[in-house]
Amino acid sequence: MTRKPKQTPVVSAEEAKRRASLRNIRIAIWGLAAIAGAGAVWLTTTQRTAIPAPMTMQAAYSDIGQGDYSLQTTDGQPFTAASLVGQPSLVFFGFTHCPDVCPTTLGDITLWKDDLGAVGDDLQVVFITVDPERDTPELLHDYVSWVPDSVAVTGTPEEIEKTVTAFRIYASKVPLEGDDYTMNHAAYVMLFDENGQFNQIFSYQEDIDRVTAKMREFLS
Repeated sequence: MTRKPKQTPVVSAEEAKRRASLRNIRIAIWGLAAIAGAGAVWLTTTQRTAIPAPMTMQAAYSDIGQGDYSLQTTDGQPFTAASLVGQPSLVFFGFTHCPDVCPTTLGDITLWKDDLGAVGDDLQVVFITVDPERDTPELLHDYVSWVPDSVAVTGTPEEIEKTVTAFRIYASKVPLEGDDYTMNHAAYVMLFDENGQFNQIFSYQEDIDRVTAKMREFLS
C-alpha cells in the first residue's frame, strides 16, 4: 500500500507572523518567570544563611531607661530609673525654648490621651529637659501643665547627660548668633511598660490613629 506524502498545511504570511509573535511573548514570560524564581531562591537562601533572625526591639533595647541617673521632678520629687516602675509611661526629651517639635509633640500626646480615654488613665507622661541651664522647675511646670497626667523632670547638666546616655537619645547644643543657642535632640516618644521596660517608640507626628491603636493593644 502506497502512503501519500504528508502535506504541510499552507499558512498565510499573516498567520505565520501572529504565531511568531505569540511564541516571542511566551519566551518572554518564561524568561521573566525564571528570573523571578531565581530571585526568590536567592532571597530565601540569603535570608537563611546571611541574615540572622532579628531580635525584637524590646529584647535589643531592654536596658533603655536603666542606669544610675538621679533627677528631680518640678514638684521636688526624685526621678530615677525606679520612677518608671509601677505604671506605663510615655517619655519625651525636649526643652521649653523649642520652637516647634516639642510643643507639637506634647499636643500629639494630649490627643493620644484624649483618644484613649479611660484606657490611658494610668499612662503617665514624662517630659525630661535636655536644656537644664535654662529650664527652671517653674518654667517646666508651666510648660507641661496642660498635658494630662504629665510630669516634667530636670537635674544638673551632669545628671541630664547621664540620663540622655541611659535612654540612648541624642541631644546637643547648637550655637546661634550672640550668646544664644538652641538644642538639637531626638524627636520621638518612648513607651515603657509598668515594669519600667522599654516597649517601642512613636515617631515625630506619627499618624494618631496608628499610635492609639498600638497603645490600646499594649495597654490591654
